[in-house]
Amino acid sequence: MTPEPTATADPVPWLDDDQLRDWKSLMSLVAALPSALDVQLKRDSGLNSFEYHVLVALSAAPHATLQLSELAMLSRGSLSRLSHAAGRLEADGWITRSTCTGAGPRRVEARLTEAGWDKLRESAPGHVREARRLVVDVLSAEELRALGVAARKVARAAGMDLEPVDESPLSEC
Repeated sequence: MTPEPTATADPVPWLDDDQLRDWKSLMSLVAALPSALDVQLKRDSGLNSFEYHVLVALSAAPHATLQLSELAMLSRGSLSRLSHAAGRLEADGWITRSTCTGAGPRRVEARLTEAGWDKLRESAPGHVREARRLVVDVLSAEELRALGVAARKVARAAGMDLEPVDESPLSEC
């Protein structure tokens, strides 16, 4: 038996027709865009989007080196997912992993190799062209700016702050 709604239950704030149309559009974007970007990277570079973003995060770090915990945060993935990706990237010679032996708990860091820099330089132009084709060039400057503002608000509400991250290491190795 289904319980009867009580008078104290909050009514569901259903979406009106315009809100529903915009919500469905957003869900289509969230589903289609990552897949389209991933297809281009896989086809042209043999990387998936997560692996590409790991290389990008390392390239922006001092000495192209980050602790895995910080790298996971910057690439927006779990340590488990990063560990799997790092294994593939290391097997291809694009990163190295080493244990930090400084004071405190044992940590592992990743470093972008010269081959990794080469892979990133090879992969970035196609990825940028695809990002432009799918998003940047189909929107006016004002629309793109509004999309960026809206995306940051939604990401913050979902618990992900997209503001620039302090690039200093969390702790020294």
